[in-house]
Amino acid sequence: MGLSSRLFLLSRDDALHVLAGTAFMRMLRQEDISRLPDFAGQRVRLAGLTVELADRAPLRILHRTFSILDIGTDGLLDIARLNTQQIARMDDLPRPAVEAPVTGAVVVDAASRFIARGGSWEPDDRLMRRIDAAALGQLLCRRVGPRGPLSSGACVP
Repeated sequence: MGLSSRLFLLSRDDALHVLAGTAFMRMLRQEDISRLPDFAGQRVRLAGLTVELADRAPLRILHRTFSILDIGTDGLLDIARLNTQQIARMDDLPRPAVEAPVTGAVVVDAASRFIARGGSWEPDDRLMRRIDAAALGQLLCRRVGPRGPLSSGACVP
């Protein structure tokens, strides 16, 4: 048994593009080679899945996350915005109550929730099935690369 992480970028037309973990790490470091000119100036959806493996064969999906990445006009990932969204997600986690409020009034600071929601998305059932199929190797997808055009029909059923 083992685990594998699968990353997919989704273009505006819902085409899935495989994103290698090493390529994503380069994007996080804003290496020049990590530029994605075909996504420049766009907000791009990212699906991250954890897959359980048996003898290197995918068995089932264990976890899914859905984020939105902002790609600058230079083709580089906007790290500052991503960091702000990720921190807001952590702020949105439930915290244990340390002490009861002094008054009966409760004021909720929802600013981080709005920031976190701006960096996430949820696929519909049809798209979720396609993403799962791609993660399980049942749907062949082209890799996202820093060079060369990306076709609109990146995944083939």
